[in-house]
Amino acid sequence: MVPMSPINGPDLDARSRRLLRALIGQYLADGEPVGSRTLSRSSGLDVSPATIRNIMSDLEDSGLVSSPHTSAGRIPTPRGLRLFVDSLLELRPLHGDDLDHLRDQLPHSPSSALDLLNSTSSLLSAMTHFVGLVTVPRHSDFSLRHIDFVPLSDARVLVILVFADNQVQNRVVQLAEPLAPSELEKAANYLNSEFTGMRLDEIRTRLLAELEATSSELNRRLKAAVELASASFRPQPEIDMVLSGQTNLMGCQDLSDLDRLRELFDTFQRKRDLVQLLEVCAKAPGVRLFIGEESGFSALDGCSVVTATYGTEGRVLGTVGVIGPTRMAYDRVIPVVQATAELLGDALNRVTASL
Repeated sequence: MVPMSPINGPDLDARSRRLLRALIGQYLADGEPVGSRTLSRSSGLDVSPATIRNIMSDLEDSGLVSSPHTSAGRIPTPRGLRLFVDSLLELRPLHGDDLDHLRDQLPHSPSSALDLLNSTSSLLSAMTHFVGLVTVPRHSDFSLRHIDFVPLSDARVLVILVFADNQVQNRVVQLAEPLAPSELEKAANYLNSEFTGMRLDEIRTRLLAELEATSSELNRRLKAAVELASASFRPQPEIDMVLSGQTNLMGCQDLSDLDRLRELFDTFQRKRDLVQLLEVCAKAPGVRLFIGEESGFSALDGCSVVTATYGTEGRVLGTVGVIGPTRMAYDRVIPVVQATAELLGDALNRVTASL
């Protein structure tokens, strides 16, 4: 369910694995270092506290647990948490009331895909009590529904693009020479009749192919449409992601250091690092998990990031995810993120099909 390569951990015998599972389960539940006496009760193993201490010492030597200087108990390291998630944690798909709640809370008739993505981010945050985030597909990922041109002064044209997800984007383009309103109308009629239902990159490719294959007379007739299309369909800065619930992390015991929180909130504000991380996730469909320093960004060293890709018609459009402390209930958060991604893909299919 989490398609990442497991760490190259030590070969643990069944007893060591059982103790490590018990220690991490206890730590995730209460956040306190776990001592050998607690483990002797919770693990269900018929071994002495001394034997448990010896096994814990071996696990510490292997880098899977550590001993905080304030306590004789032990806590899992990010390396230990990775081993736990990869090979000791039993994950079950979300079902029952939780799945019904997710399905019911997503808007059934959103006005646009962006409204749906905003709702998804808020819902992820509410379900996990952490930060919910969703990357926003580029407009070019959706097919063109309609285009209009409005003449402005100084050879400028207002381009109104309506996409299949019902998003409207206005662009102002500068032409070499002004075009009469009648020429703009002909260009819009031509593009709407020939290219509705195609993505912008497909339109550019087909326009170039038609220009190369058609007569010079038709080229002259298409000149205005081609010039407008070339200027109108250039990549534009767009909303890259939506986040919800950042303040939830202020109440997390493991993220109480003010300097760490400040760095983390700066990362949320800039978004650049998060977008880069989620773009990496989008290249590998499925669920991904980064624990602590695995993300490659120092601001997230004390956090875990759980992501899953979403899309329509077999095509990945973006990533949904949750950011929280490394001490999170992975057995709950991972299925929530995966189910949300699947439901979002289904909802997007319905949105684009109904417009």
